[in-house]
Amino acid sequence: MEKIIVAATKNRHKIREIEAITSEFGMSIISRDEAGVPDIEVVEDGETFEENSYKKAYEIMKLCGRVTIADDSGLVVDCLDGAPGVYSARFAGIDGDDDANNRKLTELIKDVPYEERTARFVSVITMVFPDGDTVVARGEVEGHLLTEARGREGFGYDPLFVPAGYDRTFGELDPGIKNSISHRANALKELRRKLLNREGIKR
Repeated sequence: MEKIIVAATKNRHKIREIEAITSEFGMSIISRDEAGVPDIEVVEDGETFEENSYKKAYEIMKLCGRVTIADDSGLVVDCLDGAPGVYSARFAGIDGDDDANNRKLTELIKDVPYEERTARFVSVITMVFPDGDTVVARGEVEGHLLTEARGREGFGYDPLFVPAGYDRTFGELDPGIKNSISHRANALKELRRKLLNREGIKR
């Protein structure tokens, strides 16, 4: 199995989370810069996490000619009919403005009873090989949303999200615990299972 994987994302938080888990599988992540990929933006215009994840991985793989991994993830809120979904990073209009996104989300759910504030984080990880082969893995983690942020760990909506079975938000949990139960962890575990099932893949 290829041990050096190019990360399509430039999000340092995501790279750290992915690498913390892939290192257990013997895979090292290198950045786009290290792989010599030009500084381009892949337009995420897909309607699903799967479409965006594949597009990012495929476009970067074409530029570097190496196995590339991409993650598309977001928060799906039941009382908001699935929003923000694929628009999670730019929910408030500016890509990556976590504070603005959290303010918009809490404003929309402030009058919703806690028991109805169910939500899940979704991560779809796609690994694209130079020969065109593709492996796709999806992971989710269920939970509830708060209307006030708690904790400084993680990023994005983490301070508002209480995973099922816990009484602390992702923003309060130790990163090691979060990395063991997160949507991204579950997607990577599924990715690992699929890789191990591929012909010729050895642990």
